[in-house]
Amino acid sequence: MATKDASVAKNLLLYRYNQLGKAIENAEKLGFQNGAALFPMVTMNGEECHNEWEITFEEIHRNGAMIYGIYNYVNYTQDFEYIPKYGLEVMIAVSRFWHQRANFSKAKNKYVILGVTGPNEYENNVNNNFYTNYLAQWCINYTTESIEKVRYEYPEDFERIMSKTRLTNKEVSEWGVVADAMYIPYDEQRDIFLQQDGFLDKQIIPVKDLPKNERPINQKWSWDRILRSCYIKQADVLQGLFFFEDKFSREEIERNFDFYEPITIHESSLSPCVHSILAASIDRIPKAYEQYLRTARLDLDDYNHEVHEGCHITSMAGTWMSIVQGFGGMRIWDDGKLLFNPQIPKEWESYEFTINFRGTIIKVYKSQTTCKFYNESGSEIVMMINNNEVSIPSKKLVTV
Repeated sequence: MATKDASVAKNLLLYRYNQLGKAIENAEKLGFQNGAALFPMVTMNGEECHNEWEITFEEIHRNGAMIYGIYNYVNYTQDFEYIPKYGLEVMIAVSRFWHQRANFSKAKNKYVILGVTGPNEYENNVNNNFYTNYLAQWCINYTTESIEKVRYEYPEDFERIMSKTRLTNKEVSEWGVVADAMYIPYDEQRDIFLQQDGFLDKQIIPVKDLPKNERPINQKWSWDRILRSCYIKQADVLQGLFFFEDKFSREEIERNFDFYEPITIHESSLSPCVHSILAASIDRIPKAYEQYLRTARLDLDDYNHEVHEGCHITSMAGTWMSIVQGFGGMRIWDDGKLLFNPQIPKEWESYEFTINFRGTIIKVYKSQTTCKFYNESGSEIVMMINNNEVSIPSKKLVTV
């Protein structure tokens, strides 16, 4: 969205929309009904092509990524029309999946989601993964909000979608009951979200205390030993805090970061960039730089001894994200405003990047002593920089 025309991002969403029928078939094979959809983990044409049960059937948080992708696109581009034209059908099908996948626990007096693999693939078949439960709750709430907006602002599309999906007010109300009573695992003593039920039963040993000759553990340990350990392959609880950073206080992010980062082993190309961005957001620049180097040099230094199998595109994207969203502090929250909070590691003289924000091309330059924003486009843009509103006229340079 920031490096290409918005139509490129839209085409990626349409790819998923065009596979909705197959996603519904995938869910039907697992016993889901009424148009619930489970998008595949690996596919070309919409059919599930992955063959490991703990991923194919249990890494269901990928379903929430379908809705988060829509939210991210609409929030960045302000193209809300994508939702009534295409997106809402996907959102309804995914929300139906979450509604059916949750079940009520009398013991907890809450709805729970059992037997999942969260983002941390060094844990299989766990109950109440924080990221999965929180994402399911958010998906239902965002879908419900979007339904109401479409009802009043796009009445023709609303009638078409309701007829096509056979969605009723009663069903939407039932979704809300599940979302409102979703169980979110939490440890009162440490004041942190729990990665999943029973996580603190594990022996907590920081990665720094693990002998280097035993890493990467996925090549040195048995899976039995990995699954029983506390070690986290990639951001899990912290992935949720990254996606929904504006919903949590800085103190909440700090507490969870300080608990989970030391036991995260980063044996996934998806992991270092998320930690780098979060570290920068709480002013831990040395840690942010450490994790930036890990994502930038993952293949160059072959950290995980697997580059012979191919390069990691995710880590390449993570390098860009670590600079733009991490050190640059770029955010676009629900109010649609563009924010920056530029910082710089002491190891660098300067950095710069260019983004496309709703057709406006903005160049950002940050050194140890100054920060400059240049508006290359033909119209003025207003943004928040270090919590201050700044207006940048067309073809002008502003030093902050």
